[in-house]
Amino acid sequence: MTEITMPRLSDSMEEGTIVKWLIGDGEAVARGQELVEIETDKATISHLAEAEGVLEIVAPEGTTLPVGATIARIGAAAGGSERERDGAPATAAAGPAPAPVPAQAGAIAPPAVEDAGNGADNGSGSPRAPATPLARRIARLAGVALAEVTGSGPRGRITRADVLQAIGAPAIAPRRTPAAVTPGPSQAPAPDAAPHASAAETEGARGRVTRVALNRSQALVARRMAEAKATIPHFQVQTEVAMDAAVALRTALKASSEQGGAPSLNDLVVKASAIALRRHPRANGSYSDGGFELFERVNVGVAVASEDALVVAVVMDADSRSLGAIARETRRLAERVRSGESSPAELAGATFTVSNLGMYGMTAITPVINPPQAAILGVGALRETLARGERDGEIVQRTLMTLTLSCDHRILYGAEAAGLLAEIRTLLEAPMGLAL
Repeated sequence: MTEITMPRLSDSMEEGTIVKWLIGDGEAVARGQELVEIETDKATISHLAEAEGVLEIVAPEGTTLPVGATIARIGAAAGGSERERDGAPATAAAGPAPAPVPAQAGAIAPPAVEDAGNGADNGSGSPRAPATPLARRIARLAGVALAEVTGSGPRGRITRADVLQAIGAPAIAPRRTPAAVTPGPSQAPAPDAAPHASAAETEGARGRVTRVALNRSQALVARRMAEAKATIPHFQVQTEVAMDAAVALRTALKASSEQGGAPSLNDLVVKASAIALRRHPRANGSYSDGGFELFERVNVGVAVASEDALVVAVVMDADSRSLGAIARETRRLAERVRSGESSPAELAGATFTVSNLGMYGMTAITPVINPPQAAILGVGALRETLARGERDGEIVQRTLMTLTLSCDHRILYGAEAAGLLAEIRTLLEAPMGLAL
């Protein structure tokens, strides 16, 4: 008998929620076959079977358990499960039933309708429509049959936007309320009639107050940012970058590249940051237990707004990638984050982060450090200004952008931080080197 435990699917994962068993209790499973969908603090991931045999489900759908807790067992395939060979019914537990574990904020109620999104046969002889894990979850909450939804993703795959369009909801994912754990999938309650139902409403002097429970990603961001502000001594340095040459370079690259394939200005910032980090190794490190940890690889995280949360996707080895490769990777990662398909590997390992609110017209941003990183770069919007020319003092137009570097004062000091930011500014003001 092989014990299947709650896996650690990301560095920050402490617990996970069973979203859906892809193999039924008592059914045969092969090693390496997709076994269960688990919601972590960052994404919903399909976990593979670690052995072959007959599956015995211990934790039903909707259960939230800590990393290392038993969620299932896999027994020998021949002659039935171990319990059946001992003469006990397959549905009888070998020992006392595990106590139900209360679902945490963001846990998902077990579905009351058959999920039609995993590509298996639906019993009527026709295959189920392929769908992203996030699309399946929203469909279950809204009570929508995926077979009736037209997919717009690759190979007709159903996305979150397709389900929201089918139910006539705005293009945001529904907030989930805490769900009580039920004894098993067969006894699951019906989903809420309204996907946006709140956890509680009260009346007071401020009028009706609606309390909405945090989902798992929001709870993680809240906890990490509170810890960062409480434990990390922040300081900021700020500079203005003349972006005229960078804008001209992007315009030229856009004219010569395929549609939608040109690097964005944020891609230039990522590349410039990666090169500068290689030249300022302490900024590519962290403070830990009275010492410095300096990282060999330069992995730049890019903050991506997703639903009601903030997710940092990671461009690995950004210093050694070409500008075009960075552009393709950031675009791919952003699409996967927004569709809810990101894997833990795509969200882990960042040594530095870039957070850009320029597309929202914000002049500047003072971001909070994402621990255990030493610094984070905030990027503001481009703005047109008038200035005197360097040669004869004539009035010329300039395109400026504000960069703000938030630093951990335990590892970075003022001069080192200023040197890093000045290096990034120099690279952006003479950007031809970034395209090589």
